[in-house]
Amino acid sequence: MENKSTVEEIRARFDGDVERFSNLQTGQSSTVDAALVLELIGQAVEASTPHGRALLDVGCGAGNYSLKMLQAVPNMNVTMVDLSRPMLDRAYERVSGATTGTVTTHQSDIRSLELGEERYDVIVAAAVLHHLREDQEWHDTFSKFYRALRPGGSLWISDLVVHSTPEIHQLMWARYGDYLTELKDEAYRDHVLAYVEKEDSPRPLLYQIDLLREVGFTKVDVLHKNSNFAAFGGMKG
Repeated sequence: MENKSTVEEIRARFDGDVERFSNLQTGQSSTVDAALVLELIGQAVEASTPHGRALLDVGCGAGNYSLKMLQAVPNMNVTMVDLSRPMLDRAYERVSGATTGTVTTHQSDIRSLELGEERYDVIVAAAVLHHLREDQEWHDTFSKFYRALRPGGSLWISDLVVHSTPEIHQLMWARYGDYLTELKDEAYRDHVLAYVEKEDSPRPLLYQIDLLREVGFTKVDVLHKNSNFAAFGGMKG
């Protein structure tokens, strides 16, 4: 883990990518089934938490997920967290016109931000938790999400995942490489895989499902998995 990107390095990369991440198709093109997953999570929020009043969007980027959640459950109060101030500024600009509720932003690493107790009805974390490093950070972050949800609230995650069996990991990583090559070319594939290797430290889907249950989520579901990407979440009883 000592060779992974620092928080400052990650922040700097996203500071320079606001325009790309203001569009789902361009900002998440390297993510398999990004548009489908956004739609599925929106539908899951509408089905599971239709009367939600407060949304927390962790790693909000330019606000795509907040906008989709507001389509599912209109006029929630929205709290957005991101490392990048330019991303937060763009997200605030886009989201503040989409809700009659309050919109609050925090430029922070989720590991160091206090979320409080039972403040949110919906938490979404899209393409962000793969920046967590050691197991304790994963446990502490999932526990923080659980405490921050009101009873009946829901947490939804979409992210890059790895696989526990080396042979399956190699298979899925090769499939992802093929996807990137078909999307653009081999140079793009090599570029994406290089920054994933440098910047990210994802965990297996089943590791995270077990962790959801461990911190208290009793209703846990997988919405979608394709290659090295998954969408999943849980309800707080």
